[in-house]
Amino acid sequence: MNGSNETISPEILPGSGANDLVVGWDLGGVHVKAAAVSQGRLIGVIQVPYQLRQGLAVLDGAFSTLPAWAQAPARHAVTMTGELSALFDDRAKGVASLTDWAVRHCRGEIAIYGGRAGFIPPSEAAYHAGDVASANWHATAAFVASRIPHTLLVDIGSTTSDLIPIADGRIAGHGYTDAERLGTGELVYCGIVRTPLMALAERVPFAGREVSLVAEQFATMADVHRLLGTMPPSADQHQTADGRDKSLANSRARLARVVGWDAAEAPDHAWRDLAAHLAELQLRRLQDAAARILSRRRHAAPPPIVGCGVGRFVAERLAARMGLAYRDLSEFVPTDGGDTDYWVSSCAPAVALACLAWHEWEKPGTSWAGLHLD
Repeated sequence: MNGSNETISPEILPGSGANDLVVGWDLGGVHVKAAAVSQGRLIGVIQVPYQLRQGLAVLDGAFSTLPAWAQAPARHAVTMTGELSALFDDRAKGVASLTDWAVRHCRGEIAIYGGRAGFIPPSEAAYHAGDVASANWHATAAFVASRIPHTLLVDIGSTTSDLIPIADGRIAGHGYTDAERLGTGELVYCGIVRTPLMALAERVPFAGREVSLVAEQFATMADVHRLLGTMPPSADQHQTADGRDKSLANSRARLARVVGWDAAEAPDHAWRDLAAHLAELQLRRLQDAAARILSRRRHAAPPPIVGCGVGRFVAERLAARMGLAYRDLSEFVPTDGGDTDYWVSSCAPAVALACLAWHEWEKPGTSWAGLHLD
């Protein structure tokens, strides 16, 4: 596998066909993720990075690199977060534009995932823009809720983290839109790759003093996790803050700029210690959000954490910190074997959506355009 185009199954497997194949899509601002389900099992999953703010042509380019199953005739279920991109004037225009892109590129029938509105035909996506916008978290949560009745779903991605309570087999979150979820702690704008360090704190301990962080995007959490050796290389798909390579030396140099130093002015262990403190700040922020959410649960028994996303190693640390059991989302996804766990969980919304859509379509008498989750 390389750093820009990861897949666990490059072709449609024998026995799968267009009449059975369902492809789940997650059209984001910095990645396109796709997953294929046939005969009730996951047969392929892939993620390709880009910067949607550069124009829809980058999404066209990413699509052209996808494996055969993603471009084959199939039933397609689409969710999105890319409508938030600066490319669009507002979310409604973004939803309309990405829906139109899907209609033009996906061969076969298409359903847009509207979260609380269920699956809707593309022609109604603009009308349901408020439901469609950034509903990918809802797809993951709906899938997890169908597999485990009580849990805290923690999806830590490259940019954001979702913390979604599941109770009695239903999504128990208090927010739906991004604005609502930011207010409830169910959406935390902190990820393991793209988050600028100045977003974590105003001041940090360094060289025996409390030092103010420079308010420039000189370094990101990718530099932190690179120095700590905690980030899987395949998660490190995006360009660095200064455009230089991802070596430890350059990661230290970027981190040093955030406190106004040069890397050579302190020993390597000082930069590792600073990175460890910043990683701790990230964990504390997520712990605060999780504690707030769990404080309103009705059941006395503490729920396990189900983790997913490229940063699920942080979710696992969160579970240990809070004394909760940990399970990986990949445990709940039927596959045909192979080295699937990493990308199943890393592309959770696309995988979850493909699974949900396949099972909904399999219900006798169900019309694809009328799919709707109970």
